Amino acid sequence: MEKVFNINDAGMSIRCKLCIEQPNDVKTVVLCGHGFGSDRDNKSAARLAKHLLDKNHGVAVMTFNWPCHGDDARKTLRLEECDTYLSAVLSWISARYPNAVLLGHATSFGAYLFLKYISEHGNPFRKIALRCPAVVLYDVFTKAIMTEADLERIKKGKPVPVGFDRKVEIDRTFLDSIRETDLMQRDFIPYADDLLIVHGTKDEIVPFDAVKAFAENNVIEFEPVENADHRFQSPEKMDLAIAKICAFYGLR
Repeated sequence: MEKVFNINDAGMSIRCKLCIEQPNDVKTVVLCGHGFGSDRDNKSAARLAKHLLDKNHGVAVMTFNWPCHGDDARKTLRLEECDTYLSAVLSWISARYPNAVLLGHATSFGAYLFLKYISEHGNPFRKIALRCPAVVLYDVFTKAIMTEADLERIKKGKPVPVGFDRKVEIDRTFLDSIRETDLMQRDFIPYADDLLIVHGTKDEIVPFDAVKAFAENNVIEFEPVENADHRFQSPEKMDLAIAKICAFYGLR
């Protein structure tokens, strides 16, 4: 069963989706954070949700749109608003399911935001599985996502629409904020036991070697998936990633 709803608070309207089979018996909530230019209906989260709900009792999987993504009403992306959205979603889960175990799953840009959140607020999750985390987000934007023309326009103080499934408006303020918020310079060792990184060796967006170095420097469990690209478009490789993530969670 899927429930689509909004969290309306302090001028925000966060578009959410909850996948659930036993509404009155939720023991575990898995919160998913999608990647840049994607949305709450992304296929990888849907595939994970189907696997978890088919094989486990009492599990709910929740997704939501980051600011400016999907049908979110905001127009220009701001790093601080992403943090505000995540805080609001976590508060909603805590109020609705106060006794449930909270697990996290995030990809790419979403994984960057989850890591940023725990480094600044502490870790509310029992376990967090990250797929292809964009730990060098500024480089990802300036070297893999944006064109030279985009960067020239940004330098002139003009916003540009960039992205994949949906174009998101990016400006110099946002680029400056992600350059200043360098996760490679932050210490995640206190959270290492609760983190897993799964990364494709053929990732064309987020450099494999950078993420491997990040994991090694922070003593985080790192699971490479041979020949998987950034989106894990191969169903077999996606299923392999899901299997690794579920084992890390202690679920089937």
